[in-house]
Amino acid sequence: MLGALLDGLARLGRFADPLAWVVIAAFTAGALARWREHPAARAVTVGAWIAFALFWLSLLHHFAFVQKSIVEGAGTLVAVPASLYVGFLLARGRDSLFVLSRAIAAMGLVFVPFETIPPLAEVLIEAVTRQTEFLMALVGPEPTVVPGTAVPGGEYAAYRNTFLFVDPTGHRITYTILLACTGLGSMAIFGGLIAATEAPLARKARALAVSVPVIYALNLVRNVFIGLGFGTQQFHLYPDLLMTAFGIEDPYKVSYLVADRILAQSLSVVALVGITWLVVRELPELLVVVEDVLFVATGSEYDLRSAMGVGGRTGAMGERADVRADGNG
Repeated sequence: MLGALLDGLARLGRFADPLAWVVIAAFTAGALARWREHPAARAVTVGAWIAFALFWLSLLHHFAFVQKSIVEGAGTLVAVPASLYVGFLLARGRDSLFVLSRAIAAMGLVFVPFETIPPLAEVLIEAVTRQTEFLMALVGPEPTVVPGTAVPGGEYAAYRNTFLFVDPTGHRITYTILLACTGLGSMAIFGGLIAATEAPLARKARALAVSVPVIYALNLVRNVFIGLGFGTQQFHLYPDLLMTAFGIEDPYKVSYLVADRILAQSLSVVALVGITWLVVRELPELLVVVEDVLFVATGSEYDLRSAMGVGGRTGAMGERADVRADGNG
């Protein structure tokens, strides 16, 4: 039974790219319909959230069983019912979710072309590889950079994106920069959220300045940390336990699991929370999205804008609401 389920998830994963385009088209259509005040806007956007749930389901096998990522696997699993619940809330009249829906459309228009159009991915991946190579040379050993064909069956095999380490015994260790290693996903999230808000361009520009460049720089540091930690086997900790927990047989991959799947991904969550705080200080309109996410997660309403003393707030049943002079919504 479990084998059949996993096989079904793997088969669904083959449709992830076309599903991504369907999702972006649906969210964009919903945003345009909302802008034109078309009566179909709600139905189209609800349909987009249902398609979004199916898209996350198509990624579950890849993240949980191929990449063996605890953070990404758990996040993908949670995203399926969460997307369906958001669609349900929007159908019931929670209009503030149109802001998040517009943000998803903008995020996808940034991310999906790189995910599905190889020449775009190649330019970005090789640029990040060169910058990671430069930083590695400043702080540690200088591995050889080779095409991805050094990894049998690896993604982006023709790109110059793989760091080759050779230990004293002659064992070869390869660390490959993939699209997920470029920081594009996180930058697309913040870019989409900022684009979806109704705020002056000057404040949007400041919000972009404290998010996108910071994410890009921290991602390069992350690549150096993982590459050198894995390539020089600095995190070979509790190998038997981790090999069993992650279902791997190669003891050399333990350092990679500790450096990336445990340390880097956990610290990335902390960093993104900090960046979010910086962004909402510049663009408090984004708090409506945070409030909606908290409502989906907890079932409780929050008024973060009043709590932070930044003035008007977005109400649950409308995209904008004013706060009266006495401070009560």
